[in-house]
Amino acid sequence: MHADVVVIGAGQAGLSAAYALQRAGAGYVVLDGDAGPGGAWQHRWPSLRLDEAHRIHPLPGMPLPDADPADPASEVVAGYFGDYERRFDLPVRRPVAVRAVHAVDDGFRLDTTDGEWTARGIVNATGTWTRPFWPAYPGRELFAGRQLHAADYRGAEEFRGRHVVVVGGGTSGVQQLIEISEVATTTWVTRREPVWRAGGFGEDAGRAAVALVDQRVRAGLPPGSVVGVTGLMETDAVLAARARGVLDRLPVFDRLTRDGVAWDGEPGRVVPADVVLWATGFRAALDHLAPLHLRAPGGGITMDGTRVVTEPRLHLVGYGPSASTIGANRAGPQAARELLRTLAAPMPA
Repeated sequence: MHADVVVIGAGQAGLSAAYALQRAGAGYVVLDGDAGPGGAWQHRWPSLRLDEAHRIHPLPGMPLPDADPADPASEVVAGYFGDYERRFDLPVRRPVAVRAVHAVDDGFRLDTTDGEWTARGIVNATGTWTRPFWPAYPGRELFAGRQLHAADYRGAEEFRGRHVVVVGGGTSGVQQLIEISEVATTTWVTRREPVWRAGGFGEDAGRAAVALVDQRVRAGLPPGSVVGVTGLMETDAVLAARARGVLDRLPVFDRLTRDGVAWDGEPGRVVPADVVLWATGFRAALDHLAPLHLRAPGGGITMDGTRVVTEPRLHLVGYGPSASTIGANRAGPQAARELLRTLAAPMPA
C-alpha cells in the first residue's frame, strides 16, 4: 500500500496536519495505533473534569463543542476528535501500529500491523503517551506495596485509607495528588522545588517557553520538561490543597524499602507507604524511527522547526516546541505545507 504522505498518529498534531493535507488535495493516509479517536485524551483518568484539563484548544476549522465544565475531559475531547474526523472525512485507519520506518530511495517503507506501507514523506505525530518514564531508584524491586505510573491512574477511590507517595512535580502529578489527598494520606516528593505561577500564562511567557525548547531541539538535545520552563499554575484547587498542607513537598528519597521510602542523607527519615505513584512524565514515542538513525550526539534529534535536519522528508509534530495543543495546532499545518513543498521540489542531480 502507498500514500504520498503518511501521518503517524491521530491526536491533536496528527489531525491538524491531516486537515492541511486534505485542503491541499494531497494523497495521504493517517495511521493511528488506538482503537478509537481521541489521541492521548481518551486515556486520561475519568475524574479529570473538562475545566481542570490543561489548555484545550480547538482543532483548525472546527470549534470545540459546548459541554458542561464538569464533564470528563477524556469523553468530551475524544468525542470532538471523532466528530472532526467524520466532518472532514479524514482517511484515518485504526488500530494500526507502526513498528518500524526504513529509508528507501524514493521515501520510506513502514512496517505496520496493517502490512507494509510506502510513502514519499512522513508527518510523525506519535506524542508521548505510550512511553511513560519510570526512573531508576534503588530498592524499587524490594517495595512490597503497589507501584503505578500516572498514565495508569484511574481515580482516587482505590487508594482510600492508604498512604500514597506521589513522585513528580508536573501538572498531572499535582492534580492526582490533590484528588488522592481527599481520601488518603499523602507525601509529595519532587527533584526540584516547584515553581508556582500566579495568574494566567500569557502570550509573552508562552513564546519564551517555546523559544527555550526550540533552542534545545535545534542543538540536537532532548526537548526537556515543559513544566520546567512554564512553572505550575496556582488554581483554586491548588490554593485549597496548600492550605491543607498537601503541597508541603519533600526532596526525592534516595531509595525504596520494603515498606516505604528512605533518605540516606538524613538518617532516620523514612516514610511508610502503601502505594508509590510515579508522576514522572513521558518521553517521545519515537522507537519506530530508530532504523533511520536520527539521534544526534546530544541525545536528541536535530530539528529546524518541525523538519528533521538529516531527513527533510520527515517532520515531527507534537515534539519539542510543538508539544502542546496550541503548538500542535500551528505545527501540524506548517509541517504539512513544508513537506508538500519539499516533495514537489526537483530531486538534486
